[in-house]
Amino acid sequence: MTGGRSADLVGAHISTAGGVSLAFERGVDTGCTVMQIFTKNATRWKSAPLAPEEVARFRSEQVRTGIAPVVSHGSYLINLASPDPTLLERSRQAFLDELRRAGALGLACVIIHPGAHMGAGVEAGLARVAESLDWIEERVEDGAPKVCLENTAGAGTVLAGDFAHLGAIFGQVRNRGRLGVCLDTCHASAAGYDLATPAAYRRSLSELEAAVGPGRVLAIHLNDAKGERGSRLDRHEQLGQGRIGLECFRLFMNDPRFARVPKIIETPKEQNGRQMDPVNLELLRRLVGRKRVPPALVSR
Repeated sequence: MTGGRSADLVGAHISTAGGVSLAFERGVDTGCTVMQIFTKNATRWKSAPLAPEEVARFRSEQVRTGIAPVVSHGSYLINLASPDPTLLERSRQAFLDELRRAGALGLACVIIHPGAHMGAGVEAGLARVAESLDWIEERVEDGAPKVCLENTAGAGTVLAGDFAHLGAIFGQVRNRGRLGVCLDTCHASAAGYDLATPAAYRRSLSELEAAVGPGRVLAIHLNDAKGERGSRLDRHEQLGQGRIGLECFRLFMNDPRFARVPKIIETPKEQNGRQMDPVNLELLRRLVGRKRVPPALVSR
């Protein structure tokens, strides 16, 4: 990822409605210096190819606005762990297309949920994710964006609620140099990891590093959580208004390991008619350099 201070590398998931290039002006209006997008409709298997002129506009707008890096999030339909051969093939092809679209746009990485084992068992599911990533690696072009596996809340048969699941995938793929991690704070808390105090934060991050190795976090989703820790509830909340608390976000914003890692919010867009992305991004910037959370932010 590109260099910069933590305060310079915060952004939001930004809409690409009407064309991917339109995200940049929206990102500027929101206060983004980095951003996350969908390169296609996340609830459909297929989308029209990116037009060359739209790719050119996207690259031109990135130069004009200076928003970088930009990452994309893969479709929610994709399940690289599926035991169903038809769904597995469809998922692999769809994610290969996601990587190619992201590559055409020059994106830093594509974030994907590893998938759900659908009753086949954790071990079989993790092995199938690794096999899927190897299958994709054999077909993707040289210089393609990296794949960032996102930790999950771990509900039902969904994999990667446990950091050890990520470690197992890293351990089984043939080219782990192509893999990174997107760490989602809401998902981690919902899965049972404590990020609310400095000591708990250090323990949880040490578990992640022990599982996947140092320097593997290439993107961070900074989201508060509606559910209690360990609830498995994947519901995001405004920063400081959920069950995690602002101390977690102060720690991330001041952790030198993540100074050059893009930090993306996926919090609710509106609250009482107010656009909240600019509010949350400004809050993150105000946490930089703080040794504690200012009382004014807690009561905002």
